[in-house]
Amino acid sequence: MSRKQRLSADDWLHAGLRALAASGPEALKAEPLARALDTTKGSFYWHFEDVPRFRQALLKFWRDVSGKMPSPPSERSDAVAQLHAIMRDGFGGDSATEAAMRSWAATDPAAAETIGELDGARLAHLSAILRKLDVTNPDIALSLYAAKVGMGSLARGTSDDDALSTIVDLVLALR
Repeated sequence: MSRKQRLSADDWLHAGLRALAASGPEALKAEPLARALDTTKGSFYWHFEDVPRFRQALLKFWRDVSGKMPSPPSERSDAVAQLHAIMRDGFGGDSATEAAMRSWAATDPAAAETIGELDGARLAHLSAILRKLDVTNPDIALSLYAAKVGMGSLARGTSDDDALSTIVDLVLALR
């Protein structure tokens, strides 16, 4: 007889992120998450007092995971490389989850606050990179970030890497 491994709060939070990306915030309920994890709702309530607390924990978990910034560049060449990497790869995390979080933020104040905090941290990091490159206009960081976030909402079909790389090259050529 085999025993199932006990689920941790992180297991539930990862399942929540998958469910959010696949089906939106309506999927963030104990029963559908328990089915997805092939367990009972009791396991959910062992870790989380209720669904609203789970949602709060999910937002914090995602912010902590997605809010990790690379070390600030110390050299100009590192700044150029980091700027290209961010525009190509983003700040880490899954683009589908990011899009789902942004969609959720349109209707949920706590999600909107989380997105706002994360956007602020990311913009500050982009601004620091650009300052290393002697680009001090804060609108440039905002424009680059908006382009990256906006690309995530466009229908896929072609790679957006070339378009974003072109914008970075344009900014670097103007400095």
